[in-house]
Amino acid sequence: MERAMERETEKTPARVPQTAEPAGEARARWAWTEPAVWTERMLTALEQGVKGGRWHSLIDKVYTPGNISSAFARVKRNKGSAGVDYVTVEHYEKRLEQNLASLSLSLRENTYRPNPVKRIQIPKAGSKEMRPLGIPTVRDRVAQAALYNVIAPIFESGFSQHSYGFRPGRGCKDALRRVSTLLKDGYIHVVDADIKRYFDTIPHERLLKRIGEKIADGRILSLIENFLKQNVVENAAHWTPEDGTPQGAVLSPLLSNIYLDPLDHLMKNAGIEMVRYADDWVLMCQTSQDAERGLEIARKWLEENGLSLHPEKTRIVDMSEPGGFDFLGYHFERKYRWPSRKSISKLREAIRGKTRRANGYSMERIITAINRTLRGWFEYFKHSHRSTFNSIDSWIRMRLRSILRKRHRGKGCGRGMDHIRWPNAYFAKCGLFSLVNALIALRQSS
Repeated sequence: MERAMERETEKTPARVPQTAEPAGEARARWAWTEPAVWTERMLTALEQGVKGGRWHSLIDKVYTPGNISSAFARVKRNKGSAGVDYVTVEHYEKRLEQNLASLSLSLRENTYRPNPVKRIQIPKAGSKEMRPLGIPTVRDRVAQAALYNVIAPIFESGFSQHSYGFRPGRGCKDALRRVSTLLKDGYIHVVDADIKRYFDTIPHERLLKRIGEKIADGRILSLIENFLKQNVVENAAHWTPEDGTPQGAVLSPLLSNIYLDPLDHLMKNAGIEMVRYADDWVLMCQTSQDAERGLEIARKWLEENGLSLHPEKTRIVDMSEPGGFDFLGYHFERKYRWPSRKSISKLREAIRGKTRRANGYSMERIITAINRTLRGWFEYFKHSHRSTFNSIDSWIRMRLRSILRKRHRGKGCGRGMDHIRWPNAYFAKCGLFSLVNALIALRQSS
Protein backbone atom coordinates (compact mmCIF):
# COMPACT_ATOMS: atom_id res chain seq x y z
CA MET A 1 0.00 0.00 0.00
CA GLU A 2 2.85 2.38 0.83
CA ARG A 3 4.47 1.87 -2.60
CA ALA A 4 1.15 2.58 -4.28
CA MET A 5 0.90 5.78 -2.29
CA GLU A 6 4.39 6.83 -3.39
CA ARG A 7 3.43 6.24 -7.05
CA GLU A 8 0.40 8.49 -6.53
CA THR A 9 2.70 11.19 -5.22
CA GLU A 10 4.76 11.14 -8.42
CA LYS A 11 1.74 12.02 -10.59
CA THR A 12 1.30 15.49 -12.02
CA PRO A 13 0.52 17.97 -9.21
CA ALA A 14 -2.87 19.67 -9.05
CA ARG A 15 -2.71 22.85 -11.06
CA VAL A 16 -3.40 26.21 -9.49
CA PRO A 17 -5.26 28.61 -11.81
CA GLN A 18 -2.94 30.99 -13.61
CA THR A 19 -5.13 33.97 -12.79
CA ALA A 20 -5.98 34.29 -9.13
CA GLU A 21 -8.73 36.55 -7.81
CA PRO A 22 -7.87 40.08 -6.66
CA ALA A 23 -5.68 39.95 -3.58
CA GLY A 24 -7.60 39.62 -0.37
CA GLU A 25 -10.97 38.37 -1.68
CA ALA A 26 -10.30 34.68 -1.25
CA ARG A 27 -8.32 35.36 1.93
CA ALA A 28 -11.29 37.16 3.45
CA ARG A 29 -13.54 34.16 2.83
CA TRP A 30 -10.93 31.78 4.25
CA ALA A 31 -9.57 33.94 7.03
CA TRP A 32 -9.22 30.97 9.40
CA THR A 33 -6.75 29.11 7.19
CA GLU A 34 -3.02 29.09 7.92
CA PRO A 35 -1.30 31.84 5.82
CA ALA A 36 1.99 29.94 5.90
CA VAL A 37 0.26 27.20 3.88
CA TRP A 38 -2.68 28.67 2.00
CA THR A 39 -1.60 31.39 -0.41
CA GLU A 40 -4.07 33.47 -2.44
CA ARG A 41 -3.58 31.26 -5.51
CA MET A 42 -4.13 28.09 -3.49
CA LEU A 43 -7.31 29.50 -1.98
CA THR A 44 -8.56 30.40 -5.45
CA ALA A 45 -7.83 26.84 -6.55
CA LEU A 46 -9.72 25.61 -3.51
CA GLU A 47 -12.82 27.51 -4.59
CA GLN A 48 -12.57 26.84 -8.33
CA GLY A 49 -11.48 23.22 -8.01
CA VAL A 50 -8.30 21.44 -9.07
CA LYS A 51 -7.75 19.18 -12.05
CA GLY A 52 -9.18 15.75 -11.37
CA GLY A 53 -10.63 16.91 -8.07
CA ARG A 54 -7.60 15.60 -6.12
CA TRP A 55 -4.74 17.51 -4.51
CA HIS A 56 -1.15 16.38 -5.06
CA SER A 57 2.21 17.38 -3.52
CA LEU A 58 0.99 18.61 -0.15
CA ILE A 59 3.55 17.09 2.23
CA ASP A 60 6.02 19.93 1.72
CA LYS A 61 3.38 22.32 3.09
CA VAL A 62 3.17 20.31 6.33
CA TYR A 63 6.79 20.67 7.44
CA THR A 64 7.42 24.32 6.54
CA PRO A 65 8.79 26.22 9.57
CA GLY A 66 5.90 28.70 9.53
CA ASN A 67 3.29 25.95 9.61
CA ILE A 68 5.10 23.98 12.32
CA SER A 69 5.36 27.10 14.49
CA SER A 70 1.68 27.87 13.99
CA ALA A 71 0.81 24.27 14.88
CA PHE A 72 2.68 24.54 18.18
CA ALA A 73 0.88 27.80 19.00
CA ARG A 74 -2.43 25.99 18.53
CA VAL A 75 -1.36 23.11 20.77
CA LYS A 76 -0.21 25.57 23.42
CA ARG A 77 -3.56 27.39 23.35
CA ASN A 78 -5.42 24.12 23.82
CA LYS A 79 -3.16 23.16 26.73
CA GLY A 80 -3.70 19.48 27.54
CA SER A 81 -1.81 16.86 29.51
CA ALA A 82 1.46 15.10 28.78
CA GLY A 83 1.45 11.88 26.79
CA VAL A 84 3.33 8.63 27.34
CA ASP A 85 6.68 10.47 27.34
CA TYR A 86 5.58 12.70 30.29
CA VAL A 87 6.60 15.82 28.33
CA THR A 88 4.25 18.73 29.03
CA VAL A 89 3.69 21.71 26.74
CA GLU A 90 5.83 23.79 29.10
CA HIS A 91 8.72 21.29 28.95
CA TYR A 92 8.46 21.05 25.17
CA GLU A 93 8.60 24.84 24.88
CA LYS A 94 11.85 25.08 26.86
CA ARG A 95 13.69 23.68 23.82
CA LEU A 96 11.13 24.86 21.31
CA GLU A 97 13.44 25.81 18.45
CA GLN A 98 15.28 22.49 18.56
CA ASN A 99 12.09 20.46 19.01
CA LEU A 100 10.29 22.10 16.10
CA ALA A 101 13.35 21.84 13.85
CA SER A 102 13.70 18.15 14.69
CA LEU A 103 10.01 17.52 13.98
CA SER A 104 10.17 19.40 10.68
CA LEU A 105 13.24 17.43 9.60
CA SER A 106 11.70 14.06 10.44
CA LEU A 107 8.56 14.94 8.48
CA ARG A 108 10.62 16.14 5.52
CA GLU A 109 12.84 13.06 5.48
CA ASN A 110 9.90 10.69 6.03
CA THR A 111 11.38 9.29 9.25
CA TYR A 112 8.64 10.63 11.54
CA ARG A 113 6.74 7.96 13.48
CA PRO A 114 4.14 8.87 16.13
CA ASN A 115 4.47 7.69 19.72
CA PRO A 116 1.81 5.53 21.40
CA VAL A 117 -1.33 7.27 22.64
CA LYS A 118 -2.04 7.32 26.38
CA ARG A 119 -5.64 6.29 26.96
CA ILE A 120 -7.62 7.21 30.05
CA GLN A 121 -11.27 6.83 31.02
CA ILE A 122 -13.23 9.94 31.99
CA PRO A 123 -16.78 9.94 33.39
CA LYS A 124 -19.69 10.94 31.19
CA ALA A 125 -21.76 13.74 32.69
CA GLY A 126 -24.93 12.45 34.31
CA SER A 127 -24.04 8.83 33.59
CA LYS A 128 -22.24 5.90 35.18
CA GLU A 129 -20.59 5.15 31.83
CA MET A 130 -16.99 6.13 31.08
CA ARG A 131 -15.67 7.79 27.95
CA PRO A 132 -12.24 6.82 26.55
CA LEU A 133 -9.91 9.76 25.92
CA GLY A 134 -6.71 9.47 23.92
CA ILE A 135 -3.78 11.74 24.80
CA PRO A 136 -1.02 11.91 22.15
CA THR A 137 2.37 13.35 23.07
CA VAL A 138 2.91 17.08 22.59
CA ARG A 139 5.20 16.33 19.65
CA ASP A 140 2.49 14.28 17.95
CA ARG A 141 -0.15 16.91 18.67
CA VAL A 142 2.04 19.50 16.92
CA ALA A 143 2.48 17.17 13.93
CA GLN A 144 -1.27 16.57 13.74
CA ALA A 145 -2.00 20.30 13.98
CA ALA A 146 0.45 20.97 11.13
CA LEU A 147 -1.27 18.30 9.04
CA TYR A 148 -4.69 19.73 9.95
CA ASN A 149 -3.63 23.18 8.71
CA VAL A 150 -2.90 21.69 5.30
CA ILE A 151 -5.82 19.32 4.71
CA ALA A 152 -8.75 20.86 6.63
CA PRO A 153 -9.65 23.53 4.01
CA ILE A 154 -9.74 20.88 1.27
CA PHE A 155 -12.58 19.07 3.02
CA GLU A 156 -14.21 22.11 4.60
CA SER A 157 -14.97 23.47 1.13
CA GLY A 158 -17.33 20.57 0.47
CA PHE A 159 -18.90 19.98 3.89
CA SER A 160 -22.66 20.25 4.23
CA GLN A 161 -24.33 23.37 5.62
CA HIS A 162 -26.14 21.37 8.30
CA SER A 163 -22.88 20.10 9.86
CA TYR A 164 -21.85 22.35 12.75
CA GLY A 165 -19.33 20.48 14.88
CA PHE A 166 -15.65 21.49 15.01
CA ARG A 167 -15.89 23.70 11.95
CA PRO A 168 -14.54 27.25 11.54
CA GLY A 169 -17.11 29.92 12.31
CA ARG A 170 -19.70 27.37 13.47
CA GLY A 171 -20.60 25.94 16.84
CA CYS A 172 -23.17 24.53 19.22
CA LYS A 173 -25.24 27.70 19.32
CA ASP A 174 -25.63 27.69 15.54
CA ALA A 175 -26.86 24.11 15.63
CA LEU A 176 -29.26 24.87 18.49
CA ARG A 177 -30.56 27.92 16.67
CA ARG A 178 -31.25 25.78 13.59
CA VAL A 179 -33.15 23.21 15.65
CA SER A 180 -35.31 25.95 17.20
CA THR A 181 -36.05 27.43 13.78
CA LEU A 182 -37.09 24.08 12.32
CA LEU A 183 -39.36 23.37 15.30
CA LYS A 184 -41.07 26.73 14.83
CA ASP A 185 -41.50 25.94 11.13
CA GLY A 186 -43.41 22.76 11.92
CA TYR A 187 -40.67 20.12 11.81
CA ILE A 188 -42.03 18.43 14.93
CA HIS A 189 -41.27 14.79 14.11
CA VAL A 190 -37.70 14.31 15.29
CA VAL A 191 -35.36 11.36 14.93
CA ASP A 192 -33.20 11.52 18.04
CA ALA A 193 -30.27 9.39 16.88
CA ASP A 194 -27.12 8.03 18.50
CA ILE A 195 -24.28 6.20 16.76
CA LYS A 196 -22.97 3.41 18.93
CA ARG A 197 -19.32 4.06 19.96
CA TYR A 198 -18.74 6.16 16.86
CA PHE A 199 -15.19 7.38 17.47
CA ASP A 200 -14.08 3.84 18.39
CA THR A 201 -15.63 2.13 15.36
CA ILE A 202 -14.78 4.28 12.31
CA PRO A 203 -13.30 1.77 9.80
CA HIS A 204 -9.74 2.80 8.95
CA GLU A 205 -9.59 1.53 5.38
CA ARG A 206 -12.88 3.15 4.41
CA LEU A 207 -11.86 6.42 6.06
CA LEU A 208 -8.54 6.47 4.19
CA LYS A 209 -10.35 5.72 0.94
CA ARG A 210 -12.68 8.66 1.56
CA ILE A 211 -9.72 10.94 2.26
CA GLY A 212 -8.05 9.63 -0.89
CA GLU A 213 -10.98 10.86 -2.95
CA LYS A 214 -9.65 14.41 -2.50
CA ILE A 215 -5.98 13.92 -1.63
CA ALA A 216 -3.58 12.01 -3.86
CA ASP A 217 -0.35 12.70 -1.97
CA GLY A 218 0.79 9.27 -0.81
CA ARG A 219 2.90 10.63 2.03
CA ILE A 220 -0.05 12.57 3.43
CA LEU A 221 -2.21 9.43 3.33
CA SER A 222 0.58 7.39 4.92
CA LEU A 223 0.97 9.97 7.70
CA ILE A 224 -2.76 9.87 8.46
CA GLU A 225 -2.65 6.07 8.48
CA ASN A 226 0.24 6.16 10.95
CA PHE A 227 -1.85 8.31 13.27
CA LEU A 228 -4.81 5.95 12.97
CA LYS A 229 -2.59 2.94 13.73
CA GLN A 230 -0.82 4.49 16.72
CA ASN A 231 -0.38 2.00 19.53
CA VAL A 232 -2.58 2.61 22.56
CA VAL A 233 -1.33 2.36 26.15
CA GLU A 234 -3.85 1.95 28.97
CA ASN A 235 -3.09 0.57 32.44
CA ALA A 236 0.19 -0.98 31.22
CA ALA A 237 -1.62 -2.77 28.36
CA HIS A 238 -0.55 -2.11 24.76
CA TRP A 239 -2.49 -2.73 21.56
CA THR A 240 -2.87 -1.46 18.00
CA PRO A 241 -6.39 -0.27 17.11
CA GLU A 242 -8.00 -1.74 14.02
CA ASP A 243 -10.79 0.85 13.93
CA GLY A 244 -11.58 4.28 15.31
CA THR A 245 -9.81 7.55 15.92
CA PRO A 246 -9.08 8.54 19.54
CA GLN A 247 -11.10 11.36 21.07
CA GLY A 248 -8.55 13.89 22.23
CA ALA A 249 -6.38 13.77 19.12
CA VAL A 250 -6.13 16.99 17.07
CA LEU A 251 -7.22 15.27 13.85
CA SER A 252 -10.13 13.26 15.29
CA PRO A 253 -12.90 15.88 14.87
CA LEU A 254 -11.92 16.51 11.24
CA LEU A 255 -11.68 12.80 10.44
CA SER A 256 -15.06 12.15 12.06
CA ASN A 257 -16.64 14.88 9.92
CA ILE A 258 -15.02 13.50 6.78
CA TYR A 259 -16.45 10.05 7.41
CA LEU A 260 -20.02 11.26 8.07
CA ASP A 261 -20.07 13.87 5.30
CA PRO A 262 -21.67 11.51 2.73
CA LEU A 263 -24.53 10.91 5.17
CA ASP A 264 -25.07 14.67 5.42
CA HIS A 265 -25.42 14.98 1.64
CA LEU A 266 -27.53 11.83 1.41
CA MET A 267 -30.07 13.34 3.81
CA LYS A 268 -30.10 16.63 1.94
CA ASN A 269 -30.75 14.87 -1.37
CA ALA A 270 -33.54 12.87 0.28
CA GLY A 271 -35.24 16.08 1.43
CA ILE A 272 -34.63 15.35 5.14
CA GLU A 273 -33.57 18.20 7.42
CA MET A 274 -30.55 17.13 9.45
CA VAL A 275 -28.69 19.02 12.16
CA ARG A 276 -25.37 17.42 13.09
CA TYR A 277 -22.66 18.34 15.57
CA ALA A 278 -19.89 15.72 15.20
CA ASP A 279 -21.59 12.43 16.15
CA ASP A 280 -24.59 14.14 17.80
CA TRP A 281 -27.39 14.63 15.29
CA VAL A 282 -31.14 14.82 14.79
CA LEU A 283 -33.38 14.44 11.76
CA MET A 284 -36.28 16.87 11.70
CA CYS A 285 -39.39 16.22 9.64
CA GLN A 286 -42.89 17.58 9.19
CA THR A 287 -44.54 14.16 9.11
CA SER A 288 -44.06 10.89 10.97
CA GLN A 289 -43.71 9.12 7.61
CA ASP A 290 -40.72 11.29 6.66
CA ALA A 291 -39.18 10.62 10.09
CA GLU A 292 -39.51 6.86 9.58
CA ARG A 293 -38.06 7.19 6.09
CA GLY A 294 -35.14 9.31 7.32
CA LEU A 295 -34.37 6.85 10.10
CA GLU A 296 -34.34 3.95 7.66
CA ILE A 297 -32.04 5.83 5.24
CA ALA A 298 -29.65 6.61 8.10
CA ARG A 299 -29.70 3.06 9.46
CA LYS A 300 -28.99 1.56 6.05
CA TRP A 301 -26.12 3.96 5.29
CA LEU A 302 -24.51 3.43 8.69
CA GLU A 303 -24.66 -0.36 8.37
CA GLU A 304 -23.16 -0.20 4.89
CA ASN A 305 -20.32 1.91 6.28
CA GLY A 306 -19.41 -0.23 9.29
CA LEU A 307 -21.37 1.74 11.89
CA SER A 308 -24.60 1.16 13.80
CA LEU A 309 -27.28 3.07 15.66
CA HIS A 310 -27.59 2.60 19.40
CA PRO A 311 -30.85 0.63 19.77
CA GLU A 312 -31.73 2.09 23.18
CA LYS A 313 -30.80 5.71 22.45
CA THR A 314 -32.35 6.11 19.00
CA ARG A 315 -36.04 6.98 18.75
CA ILE A 316 -38.62 9.09 16.96
CA VAL A 317 -40.14 11.93 18.98
CA ASP A 318 -43.45 13.66 18.30
CA MET A 319 -42.98 17.18 19.68
CA SER A 320 -46.72 17.67 19.99
CA GLU A 321 -46.63 15.09 22.79
CA PRO A 322 -44.86 15.22 26.18
CA GLY A 323 -41.34 13.83 26.31
CA GLY A 324 -39.13 15.83 23.99
CA PHE A 325 -35.46 15.15 23.27
CA ASP A 326 -31.98 16.22 24.36
CA PHE A 327 -29.49 17.84 22.01
CA LEU A 328 -26.15 19.49 22.81
CA GLY A 329 -26.93 19.92 26.48
CA TYR A 330 -30.45 21.28 26.03
CA HIS A 331 -33.78 19.53 26.46
CA PHE A 332 -36.39 20.47 23.86
CA GLU A 333 -40.06 19.93 24.71
CA ARG A 334 -43.18 21.47 23.21
CA LYS A 335 -42.31 25.12 22.49
CA TYR A 336 -39.55 25.44 25.08
CA ARG A 337 -36.03 24.39 25.86
CA TRP A 338 -34.04 24.17 29.06
CA PRO A 339 -30.83 22.44 30.30
CA SER A 340 -30.98 18.66 30.13
CA ARG A 341 -30.77 16.58 33.28
CA LYS A 342 -27.17 15.75 32.42
CA SER A 343 -26.33 19.44 32.10
CA ILE A 344 -27.92 20.24 35.46
CA SER A 345 -26.13 17.29 37.04
CA LYS A 346 -22.79 18.42 35.62
CA LEU A 347 -23.30 21.95 36.96
CA ARG A 348 -24.24 20.68 40.41
CA GLU A 349 -21.15 18.43 40.51
CA ALA A 350 -18.96 21.44 39.69
CA ILE A 351 -20.63 23.61 42.36
CA ARG A 352 -20.45 20.85 45.00
CA GLY A 353 -16.71 20.66 44.49
CA LYS A 354 -16.42 24.36 45.32
CA THR A 355 -18.90 24.49 48.23
CA ARG A 356 -17.98 21.63 50.53
CA ARG A 357 -19.07 22.37 54.12
CA ALA A 358 -15.52 21.96 55.42
CA ASN A 359 -14.25 24.51 52.90
CA GLY A 360 -11.61 26.64 54.58
CA TYR A 361 -11.61 29.53 52.11
CA SER A 362 -13.24 32.89 52.72
CA MET A 363 -16.80 33.37 51.46
CA GLU A 364 -15.54 35.94 48.95
CA ARG A 365 -13.04 33.47 47.49
CA ILE A 366 -15.65 30.70 47.32
CA ILE A 367 -18.11 33.00 45.54
CA THR A 368 -15.44 34.13 43.08
CA ALA A 369 -14.81 30.49 42.13
CA ILE A 370 -18.55 29.80 41.83
CA ASN A 371 -19.09 32.87 39.68
CA ARG A 372 -16.58 31.71 37.07
CA THR A 373 -18.60 28.52 36.63
CA LEU A 374 -21.99 30.22 36.68
CA ARG A 375 -21.13 32.92 34.15
CA GLY A 376 -19.90 30.38 31.61
CA TRP A 377 -22.90 28.14 32.24
CA PHE A 378 -25.36 31.02 31.87
CA GLU A 379 -23.74 32.19 28.64
CA TYR A 380 -24.51 28.79 27.09
CA PHE A 381 -27.93 28.19 28.66
CA LYS A 382 -29.29 31.76 28.73
CA HIS A 383 -31.95 30.92 26.14
CA SER A 384 -33.61 28.43 28.47
CA HIS A 385 -37.12 28.83 29.82
CA ARG A 386 -37.13 31.32 32.71
CA SER A 387 -38.23 28.67 35.23
CA THR A 388 -34.81 27.06 34.92
CA PHE A 389 -32.78 29.49 36.97
CA ASN A 390 -34.60 30.20 40.21
CA SER A 391 -34.21 26.69 41.62
CA ILE A 392 -30.48 26.66 40.80
CA ASP A 393 -29.94 30.03 42.49
CA SER A 394 -31.78 28.79 45.58
CA TRP A 395 -29.78 25.56 45.69
CA ILE A 396 -26.47 27.42 45.48
CA ARG A 397 -27.44 29.78 48.30
CA MET A 398 -28.42 26.73 50.36
CA ARG A 399 -24.91 25.31 49.81
CA LEU A 400 -23.34 28.58 50.95
CA ARG A 401 -25.60 28.81 54.02
CA SER A 402 -24.52 25.27 54.93
CA ILE A 403 -20.89 26.41 54.96
CA LEU A 404 -21.73 29.38 57.17
CA ARG A 405 -23.90 27.20 59.43
CA LYS A 406 -21.00 24.80 60.02
CA ARG A 407 -18.65 27.70 60.76
CA HIS A 408 -21.07 28.76 63.47
CA ARG A 409 -21.03 25.21 64.85
CA GLY A 410 -24.35 24.24 63.37
CA LYS A 411 -25.15 20.92 61.72
CA GLY A 412 -26.90 19.94 58.52
CA CYS A 413 -27.92 22.00 55.50
CA GLY A 414 -28.76 25.68 55.55
CA ARG A 415 -32.42 25.99 56.55
CA GLY A 416 -34.92 27.67 58.88
CA MET A 417 -33.59 30.83 60.50
CA ASP A 418 -30.49 30.69 58.30
CA HIS A 419 -32.54 32.47 55.62
CA ILE A 420 -33.00 35.39 58.01
CA ARG A 421 -29.47 35.27 59.37
CA TRP A 422 -27.98 35.22 55.86
CA PRO A 423 -30.67 36.52 53.48
CA ASN A 424 -30.37 36.57 49.71
CA ALA A 425 -29.21 40.18 49.92
CA TYR A 426 -26.20 39.06 51.98
CA PHE A 427 -24.92 36.88 49.13
CA ALA A 428 -25.71 39.57 46.57
CA LYS A 429 -23.59 41.97 48.61
CA CYS A 430 -20.78 39.38 48.57
CA GLY A 431 -20.99 39.46 44.77
CA LEU A 432 -22.70 36.12 44.08
CA PHE A 433 -23.73 35.84 40.43
CA SER A 434 -27.50 35.36 40.15
CA LEU A 435 -28.82 33.44 37.14
CA VAL A 436 -32.26 34.99 37.60
CA ASN A 437 -30.90 38.54 37.69
CA ALA A 438 -28.67 37.83 34.70
CA LEU A 439 -31.73 36.66 32.72
CA ILE A 440 -33.67 39.80 33.72
CA ALA A 441 -30.77 42.03 32.64
CA LEU A 442 -30.46 40.14 29.36
CA ARG A 443 -34.14 40.56 28.52
CA GLN A 444 -34.10 44.25 29.43
CA SER A 445 -31.11 44.86 27.18
CA SER A 446 -32.80 42.92 24.38
